Amino acid sequence: MPRPEMPGHFVCPDKIPAARIPDAATSPSAPYFYTPYPKWIMFIEPQRNAHSRGWMEVICGSMFSGKTEELIRRLKRAQIANQKVEIFKPAIDTRYDPNDIVSHDSSRIRSTPVQNSHNILLLSSDVDVIGIDEAQFFDIDLAEVAEQLAVKGIRVIIAGLDMDYTGKPFGPIPGLLAKAEYITKLHAICVRCGDIASFSYRRTLIDDQILLGEKDVYEPRCRSCFYKT
Repeated sequence: MPRPEMPGHFVCPDKIPAARIPDAATSPSAPYFYTPYPKWIMFIEPQRNAHSRGWMEVICGSMFSGKTEELIRRLKRAQIANQKVEIFKPAIDTRYDPNDIVSHDSSRIRSTPVQNSHNILLLSSDVDVIGIDEAQFFDIDLAEVAEQLAVKGIRVIIAGLDMDYTGKPFGPIPGLLAKAEYITKLHAICVRCGDIASFSYRRTLIDDQILLGEKDVYEPRCRSCFYKT
């Protein structure tokens, strides 16, 4: 039988070399050996049941890593399950649509633009799931707001940039990462070398921390290419 490493994870025994699998009959206390992540370890999306309480999920990464696409996927699955879903985004983000959350691959879902994180509390009554996109643009209180919602028994799914264009932690994201039960770190592809990209390189000389833009303003880069420029 698989031995769970943590809730939502498992290891496939048939993928572990036979010589490394302990014999339970002769060595019941022998340690289990695991093949490296992510080849054989899979994450199972948390599910609500009659005994579930609220929790926080954070989807983070660089620009063009698929954060919004993953957020939309999870929210649509909740809607298919007939759960009550409310979705929010910062009013400042009007790049694709004034109301909808839209990913770079043109997936979209209806949302409510709000001016600050406390508006989410006022608009989140009698729901099962709350989705929040572009969390880095919210005020620092978003982590506390999300925790209050989770304490009420709500599943809170949040997506946002974990670093700004200088490579520093962005807005309320560090606080959200500290409080979240589930964290998904996504990566883009470095446009310079093709390696895994975790940084959002700004192609303009504007030094404001918040600058809305797409591929004309930002490009994903790996650590090496990011610091070479």
